[in-house]
Amino acid sequence: MFTGIIEETGTIKRFNTTGRSGGITIQASKVLEGTAVGDSIAVDGICLTVTGMGSDHFTADVMAETIRRSCLADKHPGDAVNLERAMAADGRFGGHIVSGHIDGTGVIKELKREENAVWVTIEAPSRIMRYIIEKGSVAIDGISLTVAEAKDTFFKVSVIPHTGEETTLLKKKPGDTINLENDIVGKYVEKLMLPEEKRAGLSLEYLTENGF
Repeated sequence: MFTGIIEETGTIKRFNTTGRSGGITIQASKVLEGTAVGDSIAVDGICLTVTGMGSDHFTADVMAETIRRSCLADKHPGDAVNLERAMAADGRFGGHIVSGHIDGTGVIKELKREENAVWVTIEAPSRIMRYIIEKGSVAIDGISLTVAEAKDTFFKVSVIPHTGEETTLLKKKPGDTINLENDIVGKYVEKLMLPEEKRAGLSLEYLTENGF
């Protein structure tokens, strides 16, 4: 589990694919501290398992489902990515519950400055927008942000200077694609509201037993 509080930006050094899967090597520093093979690191919001490490980089496998759901296929060596290690049990919960499982992608439509902040407008498909609510949470390229405005086909977030400096979001431009993860709580609530025969085994007891 992650919080959406980005620890650093890394740089893609290699990204090799065969068909719709492959491996990626990312240059980093802070997220390597205390990390071992088998640990999880969120790369632009995508939970990837560390398969190898060096003094200034880590490697991970990328499966076809990840390529389908995210905009990782658009990345190239030299591109910057947001990085976050999995949340430590004794860490601060500064953002919101982020699983690192991307729901889909959106497109940046506009960036507009308002005094010290920048408004970012993002267009997203209906299957994403159904879980976007004003003042709710959303993860954009792994960044935990508050939804400031939500309409039928787009939503807006307001990005403070610190977030802009510590992440890649404000370095993007209109037309760029970004990874989106909806607030997981809304998805579970929706599932629980379905008739029992459609819940596929999901119950309040199951959620309680699994820490939700």
